[in-house]
This record gives sequence, C-alpha cells and structure tokens, in this order.
Amino acid sequence: MKALTIIAGLLVLTGVGLVTQSLVIVDQTQFGVVTRFGDIQRVYRNPGLKFKLPVVEQITRFDKQLLRVDVRTESMPDRESQFLEIDAYLRYRITDPRKFWTRLRDETTAAGRISVIVISEIREAVAGSERTDIIGGEPAVLEDGKIIVVRKKTAEGLDTRTALMERVRNRSDANVNAADKDWGVQIVDVKIKRADFPPNVEQTVFNRMRTERDVQAKRFRAEGEEEGLTITADVDREVTIITAEADRESNQLRG
Repeated sequence: MKALTIIAGLLVLTGVGLVTQSLVIVDQTQFGVVTRFGDIQRVYRNPGLKFKLPVVEQITRFDKQLLRVDVRTESMPDRESQFLEIDAYLRYRITDPRKFWTRLRDETTAAGRISVIVISEIREAVAGSERTDIIGGEPAVLEDGKIIVVRKKTAEGLDTRTALMERVRNRSDANVNAADKDWGVQIVDVKIKRADFPPNVEQTVFNRMRTERDVQAKRFRAEGEEEGLTITADVDREVTIITAEADRESNQLRG
C-alpha cells in the first residue's frame, strides 16, 4: 500500500511537471516562436498562456517594441574629403518573427548585421554631402561681427541633417527587406548623435578659431581706441571753446 502511494505521488509530480513545462506565458510586448528540433512549429503573436510539448519543443521570445542599436563610431570623409567622426544609432522593430528567427536567430546577431548595413549607408550619404549639411548648421556673421551657427535647411524646409538621415533610413530599410535578405524587420529611425573632427585635426581647427578670434579682438580694440581718441578730441575742443568764451566775457566785464 505504501509503495502504491509513493508511485501515485511520483506520477502526480511527473504530471504536474509536464503540465508546467507545457504551459508558457507570452507577454503583450513579445512574440513567441515555438520550435521542434530546429523547425518552427508555430508563432504566437498575441499575449497569454500558451501551450508547447514538453522537452521536445522550445519557445523563443522576441521583443515587439522598438529595439535600439548604437553603431560603432566611424571616421568618414565628406564631399571635400574632410574626415568626421560619426557616432550614430538606429532603432528597428521585428515585423515577422518567423523570418527573423529563420534568418537571424537572435537580437544580438540582428544588431550586428543591421549595423553593418546602416554604417555603409551613412558612409555613402556623408561622402556625397557637405560638412554643413552633415552638421545641420552653417556660420552666420551678425552686424556686430559676432559669428553664430544657424540651422541649415533644404529647399523643402527640412533640416539638412534630418533629410540626410531620412534618406539613410529609407535606403537601409529597403536593403534589409530586399529579396536576398528579407529579415523580417523594419528600420524605424537612424540618427547621428555626434559628428566631430578626428582628434588629429581638432587642435588645428582650435588654433585657427583662436587666430580668428584674436584678429576680431584686435579689430574691436582698434575701433575702441579710435572712438576714444575721437571723443577725447571733441571734449578737448569743447573745453578750449568754453575757456576762450569765459576769458572773453571776463575781459569785457573788467573793461
């Protein structure tokens, strides 16, 4: 009797374990891809409690939300063959989990392969653009001689950097969805975080800027000194005139 009780208990525990392994939860922010021996059996797109065969079937979850990838910083030449250090990021979402699992397997692999495509498209866009288009601004001189940076616009009124990145996004998205790839993803956004001069030319640019500021400061000082001399000369002339008139009136009063 005792042996039967133990066997029954083991059967119950085994049954509970099998049920536990058979039921999986798919969150509302996830896809669930169920595979058996490396072949996809079904894809769960809606959230809830789902079923899979224990042991022989596995479930892989992919995020439905936007996924961000920070691409590596690259030195890229612009139209004038002047190099800029471009630091960018992209955001994408998985649109077809079946294709994504079949061709990319996981998000780490996807990040690496998508980054390569986006970097290539950014490099091509930078190579055909002026530096001011990439930076999104150009210098403007005010009436007082002060230099400021103003936004540079396209003929359609868009910021040049925004328009540049929109072209990169469109080309990158078309690339990952080409017939020879079709990775089941959509590239939603590509942005440049930073576009700086390489370290070896930063000092040269700084020295040129300092020279320009020194020239501007000397001009301001010269103009100030000239204005000061003019004011001093006018005051001295007024003093001389007033003194002469006072002496004349004094002489008349004495006479």
